[in-house]
Amino acid sequence: MFRGHQSSTVDAKGRLKVPALFLGELRKDNDEFYITSTKGDYARLYPMKVWQAIEESLMKLPSQHPTRRKFQVVTSFYGSTAKADAQGRVLLPAILRESAGLTGEVTVLGNQNYLEIWNSGRLMDQQIHGNAWNSSDDETLGNLGI
Repeated sequence: MFRGHQSSTVDAKGRLKVPALFLGELRKDNDEFYITSTKGDYARLYPMKVWQAIEESLMKLPSQHPTRRKFQVVTSFYGSTAKADAQGRVLLPAILRESAGLTGEVTVLGNQNYLEIWNSGRLMDQQIHGNAWNSSDDETLGNLGI
């Protein structure tokens, strides 16, 4: 389970240095991952086992279902398989690095079964300040006993 956040870097070759906090859990099953996005504003790094479960769930929809088709197109467009090297670096797809502004300093967030990689400024603007916590959020989680 991925929790918390860590600062990291994407080097000039487009490799993300996976923070040690997440690397052990990420490598638990193997060193193969799927990196993608649904909007191009940040990257999602999935252990291959988790990504394969998503693909299996998606196959429950007809192949030409508009949502399935849209999801497959966009995640294939931004997506790529990857492996961690000996230093724990993972190559991010060039199209996604450009779209999400993933160069230099980035923030890596644990999101239960996958990691999110954000341009640190974009994360603050869009998610922390631009999507402020509200009473509806409190109510939704309260209904879950949280």
